[in-house]
Amino acid sequence: MTPAPPSEQRLRAVREVDRAAADLRRGLPVCIGDKVSAGVAVSVETASAADFREMTMFAGGPAQLALTARRANVLHILPSGHPVQLVPLDERLNRDLAAEIADPEHDLSGGLRGPFPQVKDSPPAFAVAAVQLCKIARLLPAAIVAPLAAGADPDSHGLMTVAAGAIMAREADAAAELKRVAAARVPLWDAENTRLTAFRPADGGLEHLAIVVGDPPRDRPVLTRVHSECFTGDLLGSMKCDCGEQLRGALAAIAAEGGGILLYMAQEGRGIGLINKLRAYALQDQGFDTVDANLRVGFETDERLFAPAAEMLKRLGFSAVRLMTNNPEKVAGLAAEGIEVVERVPHSFPANPHNADYLATKKSRTGHFL
Repeated sequence: MTPAPPSEQRLRAVREVDRAAADLRRGLPVCIGDKVSAGVAVSVETASAADFREMTMFAGGPAQLALTARRANVLHILPSGHPVQLVPLDERLNRDLAAEIADPEHDLSGGLRGPFPQVKDSPPAFAVAAVQLCKIARLLPAAIVAPLAAGADPDSHGLMTVAAGAIMAREADAAAELKRVAAARVPLWDAENTRLTAFRPADGGLEHLAIVVGDPPRDRPVLTRVHSECFTGDLLGSMKCDCGEQLRGALAAIAAEGGGILLYMAQEGRGIGLINKLRAYALQDQGFDTVDANLRVGFETDERLFAPAAEMLKRLGFSAVRLMTNNPEKVAGLAAEGIEVVERVPHSFPANPHNADYLATKKSRTGHFL
């Protein structure tokens, strides 16, 4: 049989990862395998007791809790040098307690008691991929995992099987397979001559939008803003961040310039999703800054990738930008994906009583130019 072309193989892999992520969101077990090892996993956040029991039917070894190293550090689990750490489950540390360990809501309740046991060996590829799959599913980045039993047949029970490598490559693969799906003229209050083009990732996830103001020429650097969607700031007018001001201010500035692009990326909460962003907000109310809040939930400070934004610019015919941002990571991120950033255009707004600490943290801990 003739092998499928690389693009077709990549598209199939991305779709399989998306189906597996959807199953995790439903609480269902998934099988994750590669040439070296295979395992079965459920999400700590969504799996019920029945789902956990179904997972153990296919287990060929003891179940373990897989956490990010960031979350493990919060729990004072000694670092192992690996991005994912494993905690053995036993009669005391069962599924219910594992769910509490993974959720930062319980950190200050006084109910968690360590020290927690840990596995110091390098985690198998399926465990690392299981945590990444939880991130893709916009769940808490924690899973219960176990090696797959010899001779087990997950397919016969309807379990989704996905390669560990496909999970780890999903973000890059999805960006490479972006598809233009719709475009229309949409006059805006801040930029009347505007056209919106929607790009859908190969996994069928939320669309990214290119908001093209005017008719910017392709032969010189285009004024550009890469803006991550923010439901609370953009739509509700939240005062905890400056996202809404940045969005509307960028559109007005681009219109005043005579044309440019705003990329509206489906990367809520720096890529962790709305629900996890609300979890981080709750931690901020307890006194943690925006960086430490993300880390306590189990994420990196910023989980965004810039490959989709770069791919959209290339599809629109632009290879060089004047980037409206205060974030040096955006400059570096686009440059790494083949977009020339010829100028960083400052883009900041006055603080209010609710976001002053947030803006100060961005300057002191993530290097923003404010």
